[in-house]
Amino acid sequence: MPHLPDGKELPGVSIHPGHVTTIVVTAAVVERDGRFLVTKRPKGAHLEGCWEFPGGKCDAGEALAVCLARELLEELDVDARIGEEILTTTHTYPERSVELHFFRCELYGEPRPQLDQEMRWVAREELATLEFPPADAELIRKLMLA
Repeated sequence: MPHLPDGKELPGVSIHPGHVTTIVVTAAVVERDGRFLVTKRPKGAHLEGCWEFPGGKCDAGEALAVCLARELLEELDVDARIGEEILTTTHTYPERSVELHFFRCELYGEPRPQLDQEMRWVAREELATLEFPPADAELIRKLMLA
């Protein structure tokens, strides 16, 4: 059976008993004409079928804004201006902990899903009707009050 070198871990899996790995994730809050851009997590992904704000995992040593710009280009084939960070939250799932950084973003052009994911623009009041990962709950509450 293959093994990992000492000190190496699989993404989201700790080699230390009782220790949950923390994954750093960035997400874009893009609002146009009172609607927010959301995408649906694909089949086979952690939390598949949930809606989310587009973004993804940071590579080791990668700056948060650089990560988010890269993820938006990879997932939606669009360049973006990464604005202010509006919320940072941490949520622990049974298999991993997620440190999630939400940024206001402005897209340069129209997003085009590259990973066969569903994409929608939703009104603020519709956010509460969609299923989002538990880690997004605080942001949804904040956006609903705005």
